Amino acid sequence: MDAALAFGLAICLLTLIPSRLILPGTSADVGRPGTVMCMLMFCWWVATRCNPKLAMPGPQPVRWAVLLYFLSLLISYAIGFQRGLTPLEANAADRALMAGGAAFIGAILVAADGISNWDRMRFVLQFFVWCSVYMSVIGLLQQTLPFNIAEYMTVPGLTNLGVPGYQQRGSGVRVAGTTTHYLELAATLSLALPVALHFAKFASAQRSRRCFGIAAFLIVAGVLVTISRTGIISVLIALLILMPLWTWRARYNVFALGLLAVAGMSAIKPSTVRTFYDIFAGASNDSSIVVRTERYAMVGYYYSQRPWWGRGTGTWEWPMYQFLDNQWLRTALESGNVGVAALAAVHLTAIALAVISFRRVSDTADRHLCLVLVSTQVVALFIAYTFDSLTYTTYSLTLGMMVGLCGAVWRFTHSSREVRTSTPRWFEP
Repeated sequence: MDAALAFGLAICLLTLIPSRLILPGTSADVGRPGTVMCMLMFCWWVATRCNPKLAMPGPQPVRWAVLLYFLSLLISYAIGFQRGLTPLEANAADRALMAGGAAFIGAILVAADGISNWDRMRFVLQFFVWCSVYMSVIGLLQQTLPFNIAEYMTVPGLTNLGVPGYQQRGSGVRVAGTTTHYLELAATLSLALPVALHFAKFASAQRSRRCFGIAAFLIVAGVLVTISRTGIISVLIALLILMPLWTWRARYNVFALGLLAVAGMSAIKPSTVRTFYDIFAGASNDSSIVVRTERYAMVGYYYSQRPWWGRGTGTWEWPMYQFLDNQWLRTALESGNVGVAALAAVHLTAIALAVISFRRVSDTADRHLCLVLVSTQVVALFIAYTFDSLTYTTYSLTLGMMVGLCGAVWRFTHSSREVRTSTPRWFEP
């Protein structure tokens, strides 16, 4: 039972079980089995730090970035209660500190300090790819079947809060798979696609490369069935970051893969291509964008009242306040400028560590994997601008794992053997 196996279990609980199935007597934010698993991982990491024989020796920059982020959450949490909170805000603040704090940070720290080597990291990433394929297939079935298959997916002992309904866009419907929202499905699959492309190119056996190529195709199809600008732009950002390391043949293959996915969707829903054209061509008049921009004046009003530490962690809660569909604005209102800076520092630290690792390694496959991790963080910076990303646990906890893996590859490529092969002191001779 190592960190990689724990992540495999957490990924299964987050992706295979529909998000609306929770433990009895809990809420949707913290009651998911996958969220509980990540909170336990946070407790696991803290317990190891309390015992000098179990703590990981050596530096880890991710820890400092996470510490600053966690302190910003705690201070804003305390300031919120000092301001005076309604029961709705107080409960939301508690849930945010558990799901958006402990669970998210637990995924980061266990990935950064717990993944022992390149092979175990590849195991976790391959597991994530195939679980993402499962979510894509569920989304495709929701798009094609006359009934919602997620309604029949239950787990004994878990409470069902209800399956998310479909949303009409153009002539198609937007589906959520096993996630809470179609944007969450698109965002999570956007993180999985560059990983699938990596193994389609660098898996050890030709058969495995073909299987991961099929996985990448299904993930692209899953992004398309969400009919989401966010998903499509995220995929394009990831591809633009990875393409400099590809041969021209690989670029043509990926381009053909995209065309094949679009053609397949057109065969299932002939009006799909027209719908995608409309959501980009008519973006300036799209109601979802217009509503977002109209909220800026309201955000400015609340932000001006508490610009530095915000109104309190997790307190911007519906139905008391409006949805913002922008994680950066939500963080600014809840945790202020300090919270925005701390969240940005987490992403920028992860990017910097992955880039340093990219420059250290000479193996082409390892260099490409480092660039894949860079692409996930750049995509995450964009996705946070398009919806309240950290409030959706399938995406946020997957993102936490990716942040932690950036710290892991920094450790794997460190010049000092004591850091590169870091193990708990209990096992040292």
